[in-house]
Amino acid sequence: MEYPFVDVCRLKGHIGETVRLRGWVRNARASKTRFIELRDGSGFVQCVVSAGDADAKSYELAGALAQECVIELSGTVQAHPKSGSPEILIKSLSVIAESTDYPITPKEHGTAFLMEHRHLWLRSKRQWAILRIRHSIAKAIRDFFDEDGFTLIDSPILTPSACEGASTLFGTPYFDEGMAYLSQSGQLYLEPAIAAFGKVYCFGPTFRAEKSKTRRHLTEFWMVEPEVAFANLDDAMALGERMMKFILQRTLETRQEELKILERDLAPLENALHSEYLKMTYTETCCVRDNVLL
Repeated sequence: MEYPFVDVCRLKGHIGETVRLRGWVRNARASKTRFIELRDGSGFVQCVVSAGDADAKSYELAGALAQECVIELSGTVQAHPKSGSPEILIKSLSVIAESTDYPITPKEHGTAFLMEHRHLWLRSKRQWAILRIRHSIAKAIRDFFDEDGFTLIDSPILTPSACEGASTLFGTPYFDEGMAYLSQSGQLYLEPAIAAFGKVYCFGPTFRAEKSKTRRHLTEFWMVEPEVAFANLDDAMALGERMMKFILQRTLETRQEELKILERDLAPLENALHSEYLKMTYTETCCVRDNVLL
């Protein structure tokens, strides 16, 4: 009988059913009962292999799985007796692709080493959780502005000049027309678009020719920039507060599992969602020390 393939993130809806999964072995422990931590991109699940439930070939194979090898399995979805989270009681498994000398082993690695293996570091739980949250934040930003009547303006990445007189630009020869520069902001293209659409925004990559190895500088990052006709400072602050609360609510609703992996204290996020934000004038911000208004 052909059982259906199910994503790990949907296993809660299949308790008591037999399903098939495909994914990568994050970790495997060989004892009398074998345990496999499987990831498929949508989540992580523990798989249990016992001699009494799995066929003999699958039981032996489960005791020799290498980290990050690719497997296919079938088994019964059950709730973990303590946590209640889904786990798989394996009936059979097979190896789709072997893994040899995977460099990121279950031990501490330095940041420099991990950055050199960035494409593999993404497979770790923490990096996976961070990028899943980032995905939700990016979608929430677009949804907020789209639902609020803004029009998206995709400003060019190559521009003829700096924005606001900044000098830290990445330049490149632009045929026989001189130099072009990687954009620092879409502002110069958004401002004339206000007269056509009233409310506009851009959301894309921004470049600064500054060294990134500090806590305050990034060579490349993504920035959202809204522009609104007839708006004053109070309007801009209200828009920013509404946007932040929209993002917080979306993240708290959809990324509980990822926030748990990051061991994030949710109390400050909940507080920011339900509190009114402090508003200050420019002069007042110059008088703030250690987050206290002097």
